[in-house]
Amino acid sequence: MAIEKKYVKSKKKFKVTFTLSAEESGGATSAALVGEFTRWMDGALPMKRDKQGNFRAVVELPGGRRYAFRYLLDGSRWENDWKADAYRYCSFAAADNSILDLTEIPS
Repeated sequence: MAIEKKYVKSKKKFKVTFTLSAEESGGATSAALVGEFTRWMDGALPMKRDKQGNFRAVVELPGGRRYAFRYLLDGSRWENDWKADAYRYCSFAAADNSILDLTEIPS
């Protein structure tokens, strides 16, 4: 799992790349990035699978805040990103969500 953050000064947004390796996905055939930025809609951001079985999604997000998210694998299995910036308990899901921290905007 990996999260790469790049601040795009001209757009005043972060370009964030989420990567879930084939091994980390546990052999999943599909993956989606779901979170506050998708209003938690299942499969709102399908992740693209490469030839090696890794999943990737790129999102542009405004800075200055934190976003909760998780991965939805094969439409039924939820997985956190264990390299997230933090974790926050969600009583609705009775589980932790991964947290993406975009509060520090480069000058």
